[in-house]
Amino acid sequence: MGMLCAVSFNRYGRLYYLDPGELRPQVGDRVLVPTDDGPEVAECVWAAQWVSEDTDGFPKLAGPAGDEDMRRDEVLRRRKADAKVAAKRLIREHGLPMKVVAVDHVLGTPETGSDRTTIYFTAPHRVDFRSLVRDLGATLHCRVELRQLSARDSARVQGGIGSCGRDLCCATFLTDFEPVTIRMAKDQDLPLNPLRISGACGRLMCCLKYEHPLYQRFQESAPAVGTRVDTPQGEGKVVGHSVPRDAVTVRLDADGSRCQCSRASVCAPRQSHDQHYNPSP
Repeated sequence: MGMLCAVSFNRYGRLYYLDPGELRPQVGDRVLVPTDDGPEVAECVWAAQWVSEDTDGFPKLAGPAGDEDMRRDEVLRRRKADAKVAAKRLIREHGLPMKVVAVDHVLGTPETGSDRTTIYFTAPHRVDFRSLVRDLGATLHCRVELRQLSARDSARVQGGIGSCGRDLCCATFLTDFEPVTIRMAKDQDLPLNPLRISGACGRLMCCLKYEHPLYQRFQESAPAVGTRVDTPQGEGKVVGHSVPRDAVTVRLDADGSRCQCSRASVCAPRQSHDQHYNPSP
């Protein structure tokens, strides 16, 4: 058991959980977060509080952000904005099919050398940007790197709102992209319309995988559609499934009406168990 707080480098961006150590940051406080390129300024969006999980593996806050840290952060944001404008202009001049997604800038130190700007972009295919890198280096007066992102990585970096009305999973809490297949949509009886099952990235929605194990377990034991079953209301035929309710829809032979029965009440193993241990008088 320990304490955790959550910070974000950008408004509505990904949350990062850290051990506050001796600090007790409140919502809105600016703190220093250790990164590979040195401490960076972030905003606390979840005040430090006790949690039941083990917090030994979480990184610790480097401390509160001071005036010098805030000035450095402002310089970084201004240089990122300037680099983004320059990159878009030079891409148009070179006529390259590229779209700038994000820009990262690292200030140089005596140990690391000159400043470094990393420009993330998307493109429909591989792009020869060697001449673009030379022009960007001459314009920005620093070392420039260009990195092409996939559709999913692009959505993660840019963020957005999903069809559910919430912030994109990849931009908030997902750390790894797991494989998602069209079979998962079929197992969940979802319409195979790409507009309905695709996310902001144009790929299959990551959330299709969240409930898929539940549907798999249900289908392993539930009677298939068309199977004749014996329900507490009488005999009938299965005409539908309701996985979230763990139930099946049955059309009764007696009057043709439909009823919903729990999966356990109509599956053969459960009925055999009840007949053996609870025989009717």
